[in-house]
Amino acid sequence: MTHKDRLINLIKNRSLRYSEKPFRLSSGAYSHFYLDLKRTTQSPEGLYLVGRVVFEKAKEIGLSVSAIGGLTMGADSVAMAVAMHSYGSNNPLEAFVVRKEPKQHGLMSQIEGNVEEGDNVIIVEDIVTTGISVIKAIEAAVRHGLNIAAVIILVDRCEQNGRQNIEATGYPVYSILTINDLLPACSGRLSSESEQAGP
Repeated sequence: MTHKDRLINLIKNRSLRYSEKPFRLSSGAYSHFYLDLKRTTQSPEGLYLVGRVVFEKAKEIGLSVSAIGGLTMGADSVAMAVAMHSYGSNNPLEAFVVRKEPKQHGLMSQIEGNVEEGDNVIIVEDIVTTGISVIKAIEAAVRHGLNIAAVIILVDRCEQNGRQNIEATGYPVYSILTINDLLPACSGRLSSESEQAGP
């Protein structure tokens, strides 16, 4: 079994929830399916698998970057896992965190971590529906003077044009998994249910 297959199984067992009463998503939409990815990305095995799979994806794409990060808090575990996995490689990556708002003291920065203006970075996110969180991270990174090489999504829900919204910012977007990897029999119902279901 590949590391990606192990990650899929772990997400299914730890993070995937189904309910007849729809869940309200952070986007405001409703769906019978909910992915609580922190139950995976903050577990020992999840951290190992996420770090390895995302780092290998970055190598496969051929990205030349020095850091990885995204909007707190969904991206935090993913970025930390990749940074830890990269230690000992020829290209270790720094992890950074994008605050939702700039600090009101000290350096007044919105970005925490060892990154400087001009650094090439990856923006990462654990799960994407609308793409708003990723776009906020992109905007903050650009204001900080970072060069964004790509966006990597751990799970794309394939709803509400999330990926397309991110791509509209002009950066390439790559997904490790989509909802089809987790719900092959039900993925066709997902979008219609999230649009039609109410509280």
